[in-house]
Amino acid sequence: MSVLGAAAFPASRSGTTPWIYHATVKMTQELEDSDKPRKANSCQLGPRLTVKLQNIKQKDSMKRIFSGIQPTGIPHLGNYLGAIESWVRLQDECDTVLYSIVDLHSITIPQDPTVLRQSILDMTAALLACGINPRKSILFQQSQVSEHAQLSWILTCMVRLPRLQHLHQWKAKSAKQQSDGTVGLLTYPVLQAADILTYKSTHVPVGEDQVQHMELVQDLAQGFNKKYGKFFPVPKSILTPMKKVKSLRDPSVKMSKSDPDKLATIRVTDSPEDIVHKFRKAVTDCTSEVTYEPSRRAGVSNLVAIHAAVTGVPVEDVVRSSTGLDTARYKLKVANAVIEKFAPIRSEIEKLKRDRDYLEKVLRVGSAKAKEIAYPVLQEVKKLVGIL
Repeated sequence: MSVLGAAAFPASRSGTTPWIYHATVKMTQELEDSDKPRKANSCQLGPRLTVKLQNIKQKDSMKRIFSGIQPTGIPHLGNYLGAIESWVRLQDECDTVLYSIVDLHSITIPQDPTVLRQSILDMTAALLACGINPRKSILFQQSQVSEHAQLSWILTCMVRLPRLQHLHQWKAKSAKQQSDGTVGLLTYPVLQAADILTYKSTHVPVGEDQVQHMELVQDLAQGFNKKYGKFFPVPKSILTPMKKVKSLRDPSVKMSKSDPDKLATIRVTDSPEDIVHKFRKAVTDCTSEVTYEPSRRAGVSNLVAIHAAVTGVPVEDVVRSSTGLDTARYKLKVANAVIEKFAPIRSEIEKLKRDRDYLEKVLRVGSAKAKEIAYPVLQEVKKLVGIL
């Protein structure tokens, strides 16, 4: 039975739909069963990550964290430093943390169905390998929790068209599509708001480029509360400590999965040889000294920022330790630091990708747990709006 059928069942007194609870327990047992000894020729992944409702350690119970990532390709260095590292830390600090693979967002541009299905599993493997732990957080697939789309429609009916048309990312992305941007591309910030508000999230880790969208989320929460009574918390942004990681080939723009220049982006699964090659081709300038001056020497400063982030050493100390190195030798030093950082992650991704059943089970359990939170929230929203 699909979790989408849960809406047909009444909620219990605790606000939890009994069917969802039993489905979650059943799928949790499936994950536990997958920990049993495997045949000799099977992939050995070490201790399995088992999701148990009752075993989430109490941390900061006042915060509820939500964030999402699109399943469009393997995460790159910018994703890792700008988002995923913070995600790993937050799951140790807060009681309820939800991380979603936002596949509905990815179809705002054309996708090959076969590639998309695999990309969802690849992203799951990458997040697990980077340190996202289903025992500490809820990792799930957005499209498997129908409440996101339902709340998105309710919020869409509250937002004015000009507000969406003035968002910077709509202007930039629709321009790339030569004025042929879809309605989905226009309204995806509202779905993004629904992603967050469906769980009554209090905090959202975001990068600099998402601040404008967070303002929309906050306005929609406040607008709903003003019209129907105080219901949604107004979520706050958590700005990630790492600023945008820039393209290695054009340090005036951020690193991107979709960059047509393959040398511009470091992916977490890149081989050591590829990483060295890409850093050697990184754009710098004519000065050989290593300094950190972002406004004047963007290319070298980008390398310094990356070096500092992957080693956990302050920028000033990185620059000091690189005294006497020319930029050619410094590029190799940065490349080696990135290789060392990504080596265990790359190895774990390859192991996890060979265990498709496990990845699917992680997403099923996570989606059921997410729905357990989302379902009663949407029921209350429907009552307030007058459609239930």
